Amino acid sequence: MKKNIIYLVLIIIIGVIAFVPGVKEYLRDQFFPIATIENAVHVSEEDYDIELKGINVPSTNLKAFKNKPVFLNFWGTWCPPCRKEWPTIQKLYDSRKGNVDFVLIAMNDKEDAVRKFLKENNYTVPVYIAQSPISEKILPKVFPTTFLIDQHGRIIIKEDAYRDWNTETVHQFIDNIIK
Repeated sequence: MKKNIIYLVLIIIIGVIAFVPGVKEYLRDQFFPIATIENAVHVSEEDYDIELKGINVPSTNLKAFKNKPVFLNFWGTWCPPCRKEWPTIQKLYDSRKGNVDFVLIAMNDKEDAVRKFLKENNYTVPVYIAQSPISEKILPKVFPTTFLIDQHGRIIIKEDAYRDWNTETVHQFIDNIIK
């Protein structure tokens, strides 16, 4: 009898984790590190060499962000998950822009569409359009793709899907990498 109750409780717990929205992500964030820093992939000097045309900021090269923590996001106005995560990125930017540089690169987009999207939503996060090839190491395969890169060029977080970027876990991660 006790054995059956234990099995039933385990099945219920597994069911909650599998089917209740947000529980799996919450548990993942709480119990599993997003990335192991010691085994992190490094962004090389060549990987940083991307000419960026500024949309709401001056144009630059990604090399200007070398040796600094960077929130690097590849997105498009045509991408529903990208649009969905934008409010959380804006909130993270508003609270952490002094601690980490934000570089959002619009991909496969027209400059006018990007400007319109930013203006309509009052977004102020720095947005660019790449003007030179992007290294295979950071070239996204899906959208959105986001990297959190520390000041040593290590990719600490790589997320290949929508994510709520305005969470306590992400804030703590950023605070920890700038130390």
